Amino acid sequence: MKKIIITGVAGLLGSRMAEWILENHPETQIIGIDDLSGGYKEHVPKGVVFHQLDLSKDNIDELFKDVSIVYHFAAYAAEGLSPFIRKFNYNCNLVATANVVNACITHNVQRLVFTSSMAVYGIGTPPFKETDKPAPIDPYGVAKYACEMDIQIAGEQHGLDWCIIRPHNVYGRNQNIWDRYRNVLGIWMYQYINGLPFTIFGDGSQQRAFSSIDDCLLPLWKAGNDARASKQIINIGSWKYYSIKQAADVLKQVIGSGEIKHEQARHEVKDALPAHELSVQLLDYKDTTSLETGLLDMWQWAQQQPKREQKSWETYELEKGLYGFWKNK
Repeated sequence: MKKIIITGVAGLLGSRMAEWILENHPETQIIGIDDLSGGYKEHVPKGVVFHQLDLSKDNIDELFKDVSIVYHFAAYAAEGLSPFIRKFNYNCNLVATANVVNACITHNVQRLVFTSSMAVYGIGTPPFKETDKPAPIDPYGVAKYACEMDIQIAGEQHGLDWCIIRPHNVYGRNQNIWDRYRNVLGIWMYQYINGLPFTIFGDGSQQRAFSSIDDCLLPLWKAGNDARASKQIINIGSWKYYSIKQAADVLKQVIGSGEIKHEQARHEVKDALPAHELSVQLLDYKDTTSLETGLLDMWQWAQQQPKREQKSWETYELEKGLYGFWKNK
């Protein structure tokens, strides 16, 4: 029986990947790790051997014995917030990944699949190609790029096989919609459910590639199992681009109503768009789910969710320059 570890198994990528593997490869044993700081245990599918652990400080070594593939999805992906929580950002992204890499090397894991981020590209010249030189503009992107480099060094020095995936605005069922700092489509759904307008930072002209989780699952499986993906860096993202304002309008159409409120602009990349050719060539990625279809599925799911408090930081590591809309009142 093949053993696979999925970190961040209670989040969007982790829970949906576990669900997909159990359905399509039921002979696989899945060990799931999550500290439940950004995911929810009820999203972890039955059949996963679950461990609530903090990758940055808990002992995870024994779990990696006889494991073939590790999908390392765990991260706190709040780009805009990362300058104000630098230590937390580096601890939960970089330190946690170092511990995962050590365990993979120690136990001869056949391949580590690491989800990096479009944030490594920075401003760049979109569409971003995997060969573009990374130039992140926030600590989250810096952390992800550092993890990428560390994993490649482990490949050269210790023979670790790896595949680095750079996802672009993946969304769908099981996404955390209760975090005010990340996942813009989920934030809007939470706002609407709670009688609030959709907030847009700046004029909303910034463009993103909103990518349905349903289109990403088979490619992610191949990232861990296909010889073509060995030691490759690959974008995963839709080749249909929307401005933030356009995406809000699509969600308004799906819901049937909704208002928009513009907040001050943030320090962020204007257009974060992926080149997709490599994902098609190496992972057989297909961009088949329209934003309307994907949002309708996610919205139907969101309406059935329990009422949860929105995550908000009580104290930030740095408040100088903090945007007014995140300040605690």
